[in-house]
Amino acid sequence: MVVVPLTQPEKHSKIERISSAVESTNWARVAAGGGLLAGGLLLLTGNKKAALVAAASGTALAMLDQQETVKAWWNSLPGYIDTVQQLLGQVEQTVAEVAAQRERMHRILTK
Repeated sequence: MVVVPLTQPEKHSKIERISSAVESTNWARVAAGGGLLAGGLLLLTGNKKAALVAAASGTALAMLDQQETVKAWWNSLPGYIDTVQQLLGQVEQTVAEVAAQRERMHRILTK
């Protein structure tokens, strides 16, 4: 004869633990945001040099906190540069064509 143990369902209390829902504060993000905010406020008050220092420190902290994002942007940057370079080449070609047509129109009208 085989004995099969009957499991009892776990009793869940209706009270959830609050400590599991609390996330730890990311102080690097707070400091980065504070630096950027202080830079903006200093710029509004006319302290340009102090604003630049505060904004640069806030940006540096944000970049340190988001290293993976910065790496992804840095790796995708050459593709964007190539796209912009192609676009500028097309604009240059279009401007050259418009200049040539303008010169032809000028010759025709001055005869």
